[in-house]
Amino acid sequence: MDAALDPAVFNAVRALVHQRAGIAIADSKVALVSARLSQRLRALGLTDARAYLKHLSGPGAEDELVLLLDAISTNTTSFFREESALLAVVDLFRQRLAAGQTRFRIWCAASSTGEEPYSLAMLFDDAAKGRAVDLAMLATDISTRVLERCRAGIYPAECRTRIPAALHRYLQPHGADTIQIDPRLRALITFNRLNLNQQPFPMKGPFDAILCRNVMIYFDQDVRSRLVTALAGLLTPGGLLAIGAAESLSGLPHSLTTVRPAVYRR
Repeated sequence: MDAALDPAVFNAVRALVHQRAGIAIADSKVALVSARLSQRLRALGLTDARAYLKHLSGPGAEDELVLLLDAISTNTTSFFREESALLAVVDLFRQRLAAGQTRFRIWCAASSTGEEPYSLAMLFDDAAKGRAVDLAMLATDISTRVLERCRAGIYPAECRTRIPAALHRYLQPHGADTIQIDPRLRALITFNRLNLNQQPFPMKGPFDAILCRNVMIYFDQDVRSRLVTALAGLLTPGGLLAIGAAESLSGLPHSLTTVRPAVYRR
């Protein structure tokens, strides 16, 4: 789709994506945007990228914008990715459980295809050791496409290799080459679409822990600053914010204290 490589088209698309989702698309991403736009043009039966931009300002534009953001979004994750942050959150769970707390609220703010919240659910259930706990998890993502996968909880069987053997009891066979997360764990998690660039958020919290990992790298400094302020305000006193190992809060105004790399306490 040569038209998509036109600088004016590229700049218009990335301006729209930044305005609506806070995602900053670098100059070097022309080929990526061209490929993703091609997907949408084929789906709509369009042959011209300028016609697509016009479509984005006409009837049904909001629905199409959701699909464009789906196409642009990068969804890379795995079970127990950057496990140190997960274990820090579970340590907090154990400490508060030992102190008598029984109600816990957790938010995975960029859940992608669901491996992160399901990893946490396994760890929480294992740490509870059968004690009655009121645990609820919210998992959100901007992509409607990945949220459908989250809700199903079905993954390739080779994902077992990323999950500790002691936790394989939470996996059920599903077809010849797939597994499915135990329905009891799936029931703990509510999956909803949420745009992290659109604040204030609809939920009030507070959350014992928020995981917003490997998403801020796509935002500029202004979007990061507003996001961190909003997330910190939704934490309980002493609650944790976990970000990606390659991310940092350096240069952002906040009152959080560092617990370990990529983990901060309110």
